[in-house]
Amino acid sequence: MRLLQALSKFAASKSLIRNVRAAFSQTPLTSDTYKVERGNYGEIASEDISIFKDIVGCSHVVTDPSDLEGNNIDWLKTVRGQSKLMVKPKSTKEVSEILKHCNERNLAVCPQGGNTGLVGGSVPVFDEVILSTQRMNKIISIDPISGVLVCQAGCILETANKDLAGHGLIAPLDLGAKGSCHLGGNISTNAGGLRLLRYGSLRGTVLGVEAVLSDGAVLDCLSTLRKDNTGYDLKQLMIGSEGTLGVVTALSILCPQKPASVNVAFLGVESFEKVLKIQQCARKDLGEILSAVEFMDSECMRNVTHHLNMTNPIADCPFYILIETSGSNASHDEEKLGRFLEEVMDAGIADDGTLATDYTKMEAIWGLRERMAEAMLHDGYNFKYDFSLPTDKMYDLVRASREHLKGICKSVVGYGHLGDGNLHLNITCEKYSRDIHSAVEPFVYEWTSRHKGSVSAEHGLGFKKRQYMAYTKSKEEIMMMKKIKQLFDPKGILNPYKMLPDNF
Repeated sequence: MRLLQALSKFAASKSLIRNVRAAFSQTPLTSDTYKVERGNYGEIASEDISIFKDIVGCSHVVTDPSDLEGNNIDWLKTVRGQSKLMVKPKSTKEVSEILKHCNERNLAVCPQGGNTGLVGGSVPVFDEVILSTQRMNKIISIDPISGVLVCQAGCILETANKDLAGHGLIAPLDLGAKGSCHLGGNISTNAGGLRLLRYGSLRGTVLGVEAVLSDGAVLDCLSTLRKDNTGYDLKQLMIGSEGTLGVVTALSILCPQKPASVNVAFLGVESFEKVLKIQQCARKDLGEILSAVEFMDSECMRNVTHHLNMTNPIADCPFYILIETSGSNASHDEEKLGRFLEEVMDAGIADDGTLATDYTKMEAIWGLRERMAEAMLHDGYNFKYDFSLPTDKMYDLVRASREHLKGICKSVVGYGHLGDGNLHLNITCEKYSRDIHSAVEPFVYEWTSRHKGSVSAEHGLGFKKRQYMAYTKSKEEIMMMKKIKQLFDPKGILNPYKMLPDNF
């Protein structure tokens, strides 16, 4: 049996390598697609490689081009860099020594965690040194009394959750990429996830951050206190800065108690207006146990069932809404959600629905939502966006985009976190085309700006969105961000070509 399992893992690994190499060869260089010019940075020499080997050990410096393919291309397979070197430190001290050397030599650096980002923020554009946190995966401490986790930046979210479960705790965020994303990357992009409605954003749950600045100096803000009013809150500058101000090496985060009871309702409705009505009813009737409200349209369901062979547990409907509750009393919570489901069905707000109280069924329903991004990759080239909008305007953008792109694109779908107004807009076509790209952008950003939305709800700006920051932020805000960047990273070596726009 063990031999069969080993052979199966080996075959899966070989298949993954083949897929990455096929995508790598088919994806054009970011610099060519977007017409970017390389900054005035130093070029890596053999002496640099020798110094990095002295810092982290020979086996943790990667220079083989075939071994770097997966680190030079993003998860969506839409942007590709040209790095010739990846360094994998184990400690904050090693990160400090690496950045000190890079700063002295004016070598550009691309910090990289799990490389699950969707806006090109975690892959090089040119030949930046990839600084990977994958070896920095130590759980430093878990305090079951205060509920505080302290860990290195390379801890995988799902792995951390397993350790937390032993203390009756859970991480305050949950993502579809939880099996591979790093907590340091989550912090650096201010990831939102599926349960922001219940636990809030990382800006509120992260208590402390340790980061290394561009010159190698260590910024130690790794507090575990819930209240600290002494001076400026410098850790907030690192949260959401996407590695442009410093490389996050460790963090402390407040973790809630693991709920004793979790239940899921999955409903089908005929219009987005009824989706909004159900959310309103859920807030009123489920109140303190409501932990997630997600929605998807029929095109999303078609993609996930067709491309991933998943099963829709209810009748086909124009829209679907997933509602999760979590609490401390199983019978109370199940009864409350069951009564809510009956009421919205009897009132004709929902056309069909099902209630899941066992783990297997809940996982299957959540899988429909969590694997949506994966399903869309099978539908063609992806233009993928995450916008914050007034909740009643969320699906209007999908409708407007379908009308604007009629006959040009293969599909335009909408899904997302209804509970916090976060729309995931996905546009697919057979292959990348500059003409299609020009039709999509800046149209979607202009529409979002006109309706008082944000061009980035949770994915960050990365490379793909940086030139559109002004659709959400004022000129004064952007200029202040550039001054902060100059203060923290005078030579601009940290994650260049990312987040901040050129045209200011």
